[in-house]
Amino acid sequence: MKQRASDNNGVIIQLRGVKRVYEVGVDEIHALDGVDIEIRENEYLAVMGHSGSGKSTLMNVLGCLDRPTEGSYEYGGEDVTEMEDAELARIRNERIGFVFQSFELLPQMSAIKNVEIPLLYSRFGWLGRGAKAKKSLQRVGLEGRMTHRPNQLSGGEKQRVAIARALVCEPSVLLADEPTGNLDSKTTKSIMELFDQLHQQGQTIIIVTHEGDVAGHAKRIIRMKDGKIYSDMPAERDKAANASSGAVPEEVQA
Repeated sequence: MKQRASDNNGVIIQLRGVKRVYEVGVDEIHALDGVDIEIRENEYLAVMGHSGSGKSTLMNVLGCLDRPTEGSYEYGGEDVTEMEDAELARIRNERIGFVFQSFELLPQMSAIKNVEIPLLYSRFGWLGRGAKAKKSLQRVGLEGRMTHRPNQLSGGEKQRVAIARALVCEPSVLLADEPTGNLDSKTTKSIMELFDQLHQQGQTIIIVTHEGDVAGHAKRIIRMKDGKIYSDMPAERDKAANASSGAVPEEVQA
């Protein structure tokens, strides 16, 4: 990987006592309420929880799309909470790749032009961007669909374009928000196999999901409720713990 954002202990992301409070009229909504997390290089992590659990807010904070109200957030040893907006934008562009449920592709552009977009804003990538976008699309298995527009692609192909776009700047962390939410079960399996391959190649991956089958691909699962982390363990232990407790799977509850 081009980007090496981890510190000497291999920690890429460290949250300590992170709170995010929103004011709604006279009320305060504690979307995050004292979250502590360490994420190391090449981890494959899933974040689970019901609607309102805080998992989407956590994703926004991790992705530098939102700032904590309290607490500290270090990315690669740098204090993100002290950064100016321009510096946060640089981290979002160069160090974090985003994959969204709704793909977020520009309909008038071809697949390769969609993948080029992050390179236009990168300090390193705008020269030779066509070749870099082509390489990224090849990496996700879309060699033959580069000139196709989104309306000419299947749902799975659209998500592969979105993943290629997220990877094109060679980010340290790939952050995926419900990446299979708009896909059928067969396509979901294919996309998750792609995430597995990327992890095997050394990519750090964080997936926010309510689907147990999707989270099961990760090596570590964090479960959230009421803005707090109530479970953080390896996937096998998480599976055993939830099976022994007789808990209803998250995808059934959500």
